[in-house]
Amino acid sequence: MTQDSEKFSPVQNGKASQQKNGRIVRDLTGLRISDDDFARFAKLIYTHCGIKMPPQKRSMLEARLRKRLRALGLPSYEKYREYLFSKDGMVEELINMIDVVTTNKTDFFREPRHFDYMVQNALPTLIPETGAGIERPLRIWSAGCSTGEEPYTIAMFLDDFSWVNKQLEFEILATDISTQVLEKAMLGIYHSSKIEPVPDYYRKKYLLKNKNSEIPQVRIVPKLREKIRFARVNFMEEAFDVGEQKDIIYCRNVIIYFDRATQERFLDRLCRCLRRGGFLFMGHSETLSGMPLPIKQLAPAVYVKI
Repeated sequence: MTQDSEKFSPVQNGKASQQKNGRIVRDLTGLRISDDDFARFAKLIYTHCGIKMPPQKRSMLEARLRKRLRALGLPSYEKYREYLFSKDGMVEELINMIDVVTTNKTDFFREPRHFDYMVQNALPTLIPETGAGIERPLRIWSAGCSTGEEPYTIAMFLDDFSWVNKQLEFEILATDISTQVLEKAMLGIYHSSKIEPVPDYYRKKYLLKNKNSEIPQVRIVPKLREKIRFARVNFMEEAFDVGEQKDIIYCRNVIIYFDRATQERFLDRLCRCLRRGGFLFMGHSETLSGMPLPIKQLAPAVYVKI
């Protein structure tokens, strides 16, 4: 190779670099994914995540994968595809690609009627019938928890319920496919703008302000963080490693990214993780109508396993 040739070293300490005449190439704004590469990326994403990637999402995929090109120092999507589909890439890069591709939109107190239904209807049913929360821990799963706003909201409602009514023992499993969002969730630290939906009553009780008043951050109190176990779960796996069957499962705004066949396979596995008489909360835009599942609808986006 001549001195003017491009040099590419795939990975060193988790990073790749591309040089031309000794200069790192960084301007990636004009890059486009070829039809063939888009098809291969889309197939891989569907296989590993169950997420549909139609042609209209091409620009979104380009923008998100551009972050990986910059992180690795790669000059093109073609070079990224070569690395990703290599033996090393499947081991070292696949999880990073999944992290940037998966959608992580979430908020505190999102669809608040679900939490009201949980404490006003689900708990008064589960506690006397199963002893959940009294004779044994109430077991809840936040499936697709993203950066943790949902499981922490659940924990606020449950802890408050235990003070108002009776001491309630509970444990929450919070899972996501993205390791990056799980790392953020475990910290329980949020910008102050994220807590706008949280009522003052809950803010005073469950949120700690940064000691430095100039830093607009809050942190979830330790007693709630201790109630939640965060773990990575891929919904495309044949069985979910989530321990004992759950009394309540929140799986909201997850299946909207799946096609119908993937939705049915996933929900069948999900229902196996829910005990009979347990409650399932879905997103309000998601419908389970016509699916052969062992559940009955009780309220908008609220189901019970039968």
